[in-house]
Amino acid sequence: MARVKWGAKIWLEVDGSPLLGEGGAEILEAIDHSGSISEAARSLGMSYYFVWSYLKRMEELLGESIIETHRGGREGGGARLTETGRRLLEAYKDLRRRVEELLAQVEIPLEGGGEADG
Repeated sequence: MARVKWGAKIWLEVDGSPLLGEGGAEILEAIDHSGSISEAARSLGMSYYFVWSYLKRMEELLGESIIETHRGGREGGGARLTETGRRLLEAYKDLRRRVEELLAQVEIPLEGGGEADG
């Protein structure tokens, strides 16, 4: 018999509107790692426009910046997470870790002959 286990999708919300889920966390981590929105988008196989729009939607929901950008020049442009962006990412990662730990402890009993209660 195949091993059955629990799974869950988690996300952060603002006033009932989704703010940050797995994909958004990947975007923030990629920006944090690369220091660039375009490089983050490229590494995730997403368009720059999609990533930029996702970030702007998050900022509108929060009412504050989650990334800081600076334009190119001799040193090149870049982006980095603000303190708010960093706290959001860390909160999401902590919640995801806790949920995964909890789900790993819960077994799904499938013994008993396979007949449904009715």
